[in-house]
Amino acid sequence: MEKTDKLLRSLIVLAWLLATAAIWWPGDASATRLKEVASVQGVRSNPLVGYGLVVGLDGTGDQTTSAPFTTQSLNAMLQQMGVTVPPGTNMQLKNVAAVMVTAQLPAFAQPGQVIDINVSSLGNAKSLRGGTLIATPLKGADGQVYALAQGNLIVGGAGASAGGSKVQINHLSAGRIPEGATVERSVPTPLNQGDTLQLDLNSSDFNTAREVVRAINAKMGDNTAWAVDGRVVRVRMPEAGGSRVSFMADIENLDIALASPAARVVINARTGSVVMNQSVTLAACAVAHGSLSVTISTTPQVSQPNALSTGGQTVVTEKSDIAITQQAGSLIQMPAGTKLADVVKALNSLGATPQDLLAILQAMKSAGALNAELEVI
Repeated sequence: MEKTDKLLRSLIVLAWLLATAAIWWPGDASATRLKEVASVQGVRSNPLVGYGLVVGLDGTGDQTTSAPFTTQSLNAMLQQMGVTVPPGTNMQLKNVAAVMVTAQLPAFAQPGQVIDINVSSLGNAKSLRGGTLIATPLKGADGQVYALAQGNLIVGGAGASAGGSKVQINHLSAGRIPEGATVERSVPTPLNQGDTLQLDLNSSDFNTAREVVRAINAKMGDNTAWAVDGRVVRVRMPEAGGSRVSFMADIENLDIALASPAARVVINARTGSVVMNQSVTLAACAVAHGSLSVTISTTPQVSQPNALSTGGQTVVTEKSDIAITQQAGSLIQMPAGTKLADVVKALNSLGATPQDLLAILQAMKSAGALNAELEVI
């Protein structure tokens, strides 16, 4: 009986372990798909830009004396509609604003489809809230019109002013019109042109190019893909257009095994941000860090003439005191670190601010102690 109870308890424990294996057993890391590491040459979005007018503002438009182009644009639009403004007329407009309209024309976009647009004030308008964009042609880099924009703006902000006081929430000089432009012209793509297609890797890496070729050939057959260099991979495509769409749908979801990236430290000198990847290593070195501060204080002093003097004047003078303070910087030995956690721990031991860390990392790179590429943005 006891043996039966022990066997039953063992089976229950085994069943529980198998049921919870997904929680405590480490799973395999998911590989990156081809669509995340490469793009098809020529299959991309195209920027569009246009100049137009926003009307219907509640007295928050451009001041025509400071923005004369708004008046000129309004006169040109009225002339197209058969309205002639007498020469020399001084129009004091308050409800009109000149704007720039931008949009992105997606790949494979066809005439009749709608896209979102952004509208930004070009003059000195106080707010675009409640305005309506008049029909504005959007042009590409070749000067051709690819879309026509028009609609009511959505401005994610609000503001009010009275008696010299002003309150504003978010930005009022820019807005967005969802589905505010209609595509009028399509852009040809190389998907159905030629016998081969070019895949451009997002970053130049010979190992990634080799893995992309290996994954495509394993799925579609040998000699289907080959690497031209560390960034370009050529793929032999089927003849029929419909087969090419199915072919791309099959290969863009292939799993690509990526190698560790090159060691790199990115430094933003304006904000003091420092970002490093997992490949950064540190050699043993010694660093001395100290700060130097200069303090200048000014104290006003009043010099008055004697009571019996004649013609004397009271003079205000300033006395400046300059003090220089230098904190002691001891020499700290930093051990070699082969992992990112070790590097972060060693750098934190210095107690340096992010701005000081910028100079320390550059000095360590010059001394050969930082095994990474420094990139300043």
